[in-house]
Amino acid sequence: MMQEVKISGSRVGVLIGKAGATKKELETRTHTTITVDSKEGLVKVEGTEENTISLLRAVEIINAINRGFSPERAFEMIEDEDLLLEVIDLGGMADSPKQLDRLRGRIIGKDGRAREQIEDMTDVEISVFGKTIALIGYPEPLKIARAAIDMLIEGVPHENVFAFLDRKKKESKQDMISYYY
Repeated sequence: MMQEVKISGSRVGVLIGKAGATKKELETRTHTTITVDSKEGLVKVEGTEENTISLLRAVEIINAINRGFSPERAFEMIEDEDLLLEVIDLGGMADSPKQLDRLRGRIIGKDGRAREQIEDMTDVEISVFGKTIALIGYPEPLKIARAAIDMLIEGVPHENVFAFLDRKKKESKQDMISYYY
């Protein structure tokens, strides 16, 4: 069984790692064989029939690295199968490079504070890279982080977005309390 993934030239080195260490670790941990064509940016991931889930996970990790996550952050998805990767493409939402920069700027915030705050309040990791925003997190928090990012894209003021996150955080604490008592 085989899958192909296209990655950007600037991320090939990150995927391969120093002396091939990252690629080797990914192969070992997912029981796959990975071939990288650095000229084309084409990555072939091969696995066995009974190993389909590991193969798909390897592909997801390659996608996460391609979307700007460090291998360490992406590899967290091997340890915890409940972690998901979601990629938001800003390409279709921006009519010009200037508008794309503005959208990215709103999500990152001044000195990276908006992104940091969303990460802290939802426990979701965020990478803003090229025309995409990639998120790694658990299903429920992922939905909340995604909603916050969508609000920022739509132009909702940052303080309103943070108030929304705060409310969601309180609700989930309340849910936890009522679940246990």
